[in-house]
Amino acid sequence: MKTVIKIFILFGLVLVAASAQDQINAMKVLGNVSKIGPLSRAWLSAKYTDVILYPHTIIKKINHESSMPDKNVKAKKARIKALYDGENLSLLIEWKDDTQNIQENCCSKTHADGFALQFPVVYDDVAKLPYINMGSKNRSVIVHLRNATEKNSDVFFESLQEYFDTYYKPVQDSAKTDYGRVFNSEGYRFVKEIKDDSALVVMYMIYKDGTWKGTLSRPLKAEYLDLTNGTFPVSIVTWDGNLSNPERIEHISSWIGVKLSGESGSDELLDTLKIQAEGDIDNGKTLAMENCAACHNFANSVTAPVSMAPNLSNIGGYATAQYLMESITDPSAVVTPGYNPNTQSNFPWYNLDEAGNHISTMPSYDWMDEKSIEDLVAYFKTLKAEIE
Repeated sequence: MKTVIKIFILFGLVLVAASAQDQINAMKVLGNVSKIGPLSRAWLSAKYTDVILYPHTIIKKINHESSMPDKNVKAKKARIKALYDGENLSLLIEWKDDTQNIQENCCSKTHADGFALQFPVVYDDVAKLPYINMGSKNRSVIVHLRNATEKNSDVFFESLQEYFDTYYKPVQDSAKTDYGRVFNSEGYRFVKEIKDDSALVVMYMIYKDGTWKGTLSRPLKAEYLDLTNGTFPVSIVTWDGNLSNPERIEHISSWIGVKLSGESGSDELLDTLKIQAEGDIDNGKTLAMENCAACHNFANSVTAPVSMAPNLSNIGGYATAQYLMESITDPSAVVTPGYNPNTQSNFPWYNLDEAGNHISTMPSYDWMDEKSIEDLVAYFKTLKAEIE
């Protein structure tokens, strides 16, 4: 880890607390938090951390018009709290949503509101975290996903017991279970749902006065994920069912460090996630136009074919400085999900080598001098939607 820090200092990446995302401090409590919902009194003792969620820009279809990011879609503010009891972790997410959209039943095509939290399975090297959405090959993420369902989303319960009495038990008996699922994902076409007893998680959603509150409670240590190291990263995703035509628009945070208060853990992980790029933004923009604009669309540069490469319009909001640097110097390390060879065969994002590994068609820019890479990263970090 110390080597990683030294590399970033060498490249001019420094810790800028004023512009970095704050860490989340999980407060330790005496009670059991394995099943608490948004209305639990336990949350009164915890403090919110503000988080910014940016529109996730990705090509899903060959349809040129619908694949371009909508400039009217702004970044969103959310708030998060965290509690743990020594064995279990619980997170509370709160975000504004003017329209309540509910999935009517288990098989409905109705677009619903929802949220997800994702954790990297391996996070000892912060410079090599998974791709921020869906993970990446050999860098898997555990995704906890929850859609708003018909039975619980229009009622604000006065207590958790009332929730269990009026909703949870009847729904279980009728086999109309909540749409809360757990996935192990290594990127596009490498997603596996965890259905066995190792996925012991509880997720709730409650809507009131234009605000959603969602909770996730899970063990700190399970067969597929170990969060007992004292510090770990998390990313938050929300989606608005009202903005799901033709594609669901997700708002996503960057990796944010979580600290289990009172536990020993790597502060280097927390500090490295806050690293920002200090460089010449104007020179970085010039370099981006000269070296990147032929394949990538971003900001006011939209001359590249829309399906040729990932759109970078909001990359600065959800990508860490470490991820951007790796993408510039070693593009095959993470091949971004979104490319479909059946519909985008004219512009392959990758080729397969003899061993079946994905080799990015983007050339490496490791030939650039350190200052140029620093300037490029600094410019790309400015590419993000305006906050609502």
